[in-house]
Amino acid sequence: MKIPLHMKKLCFMLLCMMFVIPMFCLPFSVQAAHPFTTEDVDKFVTNYLERNGLPGAAIVIVKDGKLVYENGYGHDSKGEPLTEKSSMRIASVSKSFTAFAVLQLVDEGKIQLDYPVVEYIPEVNLDDARWKEVTVRQLLNHTSGMPDPIIVEPANTLKEGVARMSDWKLQSPPGEKYVYSNANYWTLAYLVEKISGMEFGDYLHQEVFSPLGMNDSLATVNSGDPVQGLPKGYVTAYGTAIPWTEMEQMNMGAGSVVTTASDMGKWLAMHTNTGKNKAGEQLLSNELLKASYSPQPGSAKYGLGWSLSSPNVKPARISHSGAVSTYQAQQDIVPSSGYAVAVLLNSFTPTLEHAYEISSGIIQLTEGEEPEIKASVPTIIDLSLGALTLIYVVLGIRGIVRSKKWSNKRKHHPAWRFYLRLLPQLLPVIGIGWLFFIVPTLQNNSSTTLDAFGLFPAAMILLAIVFIIGLLLTIWRIHYRIR
Repeated sequence: MKIPLHMKKLCFMLLCMMFVIPMFCLPFSVQAAHPFTTEDVDKFVTNYLERNGLPGAAIVIVKDGKLVYENGYGHDSKGEPLTEKSSMRIASVSKSFTAFAVLQLVDEGKIQLDYPVVEYIPEVNLDDARWKEVTVRQLLNHTSGMPDPIIVEPANTLKEGVARMSDWKLQSPPGEKYVYSNANYWTLAYLVEKISGMEFGDYLHQEVFSPLGMNDSLATVNSGDPVQGLPKGYVTAYGTAIPWTEMEQMNMGAGSVVTTASDMGKWLAMHTNTGKNKAGEQLLSNELLKASYSPQPGSAKYGLGWSLSSPNVKPARISHSGAVSTYQAQQDIVPSSGYAVAVLLNSFTPTLEHAYEISSGIIQLTEGEEPEIKASVPTIIDLSLGALTLIYVVLGIRGIVRSKKWSNKRKHHPAWRFYLRLLPQLLPVIGIGWLFFIVPTLQNNSSTTLDAFGLFPAAMILLAIVFIIGLLLTIWRIHYRIR
């Protein structure tokens, strides 16, 4: 007997109900996230370093005020193993320490966040009437309107450093928008000196480092100042790392702290313990600590010395990154889990924040997730630039060899036309020559041509080849015309 179609559909629905509905009636459980192990962290970090050609790293993980794990990987420029006790520069991560020092003075009633900064340091002036409106809070959250020029004069003290700003103008009205500037934090460090009556480095030692037991931490004036136990860092190029001399610049308050992963663990432990150190001493009120992690007027992505993650970053984190020309660092606090991570690298890569990527991978592990394995983008970029460099060398040599033929072919041209034809290779020579030889001398700054190479070796080598080939082509073509 043939079963009607509508009866077939009804039977199918009944069968579905018989087998599917009981499944919803059974006890339902979500599989718990797999707890990470120290072996997971070691494997991830080691693989990351190998995949990206990085010489070394030191990491620390804390949770709710307690140390979870710390370790070092790889080696330094002297061939010594890196450990959690190895000294490294943390660059702009230092801003969190500067902000903390300012907030301590706010806690003591010696500074008011919303008072104009000129009330405390009237000797610091800009060539802009709006400077008188800039508040301490606006310096802390980068809404002062202060510019952040790449080229500035050298300085050996904070007083000299802030004096360099006397002919500057604000980029925007105070409090209007977020504009990241190291100058905000030079000024804040100078403010700490004036209000506390101590040199900034001494203040950090006495009021921050010492109470936390950060015995291997200090603050320098210039990024190139020698520090005992601190070897050269590295720059990366073509998937490898090259020892390099740190570029000299006055960055006290903005990027001057030298520390270790172990000491960073003590710093982050305090932050994940409501501002208390191991002995239970309150180094900063919980109210100001929370304010430092919170969006500020005109600045949704920066608190008071801390960056705030964008909504698409999961889990949300409170962070700060930092990089100088031979070191890189990252610190992250994850409020939802209580974990905090710091990653210190003894190398700098211009095309990717490796410290951020490593920290993110460790955070994924603490969330019970598998870190994402990515291709080494910086190596791909550098090798692509290397390929372009080789192509340019081959074509350049070919052009130099054929210079006589090129010039003879155009000997009948008037001089103006001949020299006009030289412009395509002469203009890059002028531009690159200005970058390599003129920029390092501007405003008597302390950078050198070698520093320029260290900022992005693969790109600078390509530019150097373009410069040399263009110069030789020009010389030989003119030579064959006038001989």
